[in-house]
Amino acid sequence: MSATFTKSALMLSLLLGLGQAHAATHSDPDAVAAAHGIPHPAVIAHRGASFDAPESTAASYKLARDLGADYLEMDLQRSKDGVLFALHDNNLQRTTDVATKFPDRKDSPANAFTMAELKTLDAGSWYNTAYPDRARPTYAGLKILTLDEIIDIAQANPQHKPGLYIETKEPQLFPGIEKDLKEKLQDRGWLSPAGSKLAKSALGVGQGKGKVILQTFEKNSLELLQKEMPQVPKILLLWVGEGSIEPKSKVTFAESGEKDKNVFYGKQEPKSEAEFKQWIDYAKAQGAIGTGPSAKLTHGGDQSYSDLVQPWMNKYTHDQGMLVHVYTVDELVDFEKVMAAGVDGIFTNRASELLKFYKRPAAASVDQVLKNNGF
Repeated sequence: MSATFTKSALMLSLLLGLGQAHAATHSDPDAVAAAHGIPHPAVIAHRGASFDAPESTAASYKLARDLGADYLEMDLQRSKDGVLFALHDNNLQRTTDVATKFPDRKDSPANAFTMAELKTLDAGSWYNTAYPDRARPTYAGLKILTLDEIIDIAQANPQHKPGLYIETKEPQLFPGIEKDLKEKLQDRGWLSPAGSKLAKSALGVGQGKGKVILQTFEKNSLELLQKEMPQVPKILLLWVGEGSIEPKSKVTFAESGEKDKNVFYGKQEPKSEAEFKQWIDYAKAQGAIGTGPSAKLTHGGDQSYSDLVQPWMNKYTHDQGMLVHVYTVDELVDFEKVMAAGVDGIFTNRASELLKFYKRPAAASVDQVLKNNGF
């Protein structure tokens, strides 16, 4: 054996070893999360602690914060006069008294109202009616919150400052919202180190990777978020249906004869393995560090959709060096199921229960935390 051949063999062996080590790190979710400063597994409080308090209100977000959730999750919209605020629905009727306050405009989209008009609405009383067993008199009159107000809430507890997990909601309705979001986060010091020229806030909060995660279902918005904030972690949300993963069945909900949308969507599967994989590949190519797939819940319900966290799906995502944050899971049986399948974090309405499952229980009960915050 020549010296040259021996050197070549050693070099090849070394390169193969390095490649294997890189691949192991590349597909290791713990390492990926650590590299981005994201808790693993992550507790993502969906519209706040929205099982126990009205979604996207001060009660919901303060409760999630003080229980110890890693992130306050929100759907971002923009008012008629350009103010960023949090609300899930495009229409105001489900969660406010818009039909009473603005009867002639009750069917108008939320972005047809100024922030001053939105602030006149009661965004809490509906919850007391819908969930009398969890109702509180103090929920009546709660207001829609601006992004500024949610940032204030995230910063207010010196013992625990959760991150922000922000979805651009129906971004086609709000051209330029990605840039607006960047400017607001920058103004508040959440994108740049405190004291830097880019940070207009001296507050040392929210800095660094992982304190803000951006999420969207929309390809165009993902590309714009990447353009505006390339250093901020991004998640592409996934489901099977129009605008996302193409389903195997061509039958639409309207044609199916199914009365329950969630039962219908729970039966949907990706057209093929390749169809699923191309969405993961696209997300990675656009700078996303992970995906937010839907789950099929054991007991169904209005948050049960296609099962996109099957072990092979999560493995493929992990093999691309990406994380999996599943939505929206509230029950122990489903916490166990999705974690066994390999997810890296969970969107939940029940932050208190997920924290207990992860053996990170809050020091105080839900009731006590609410009382501590005046609710």
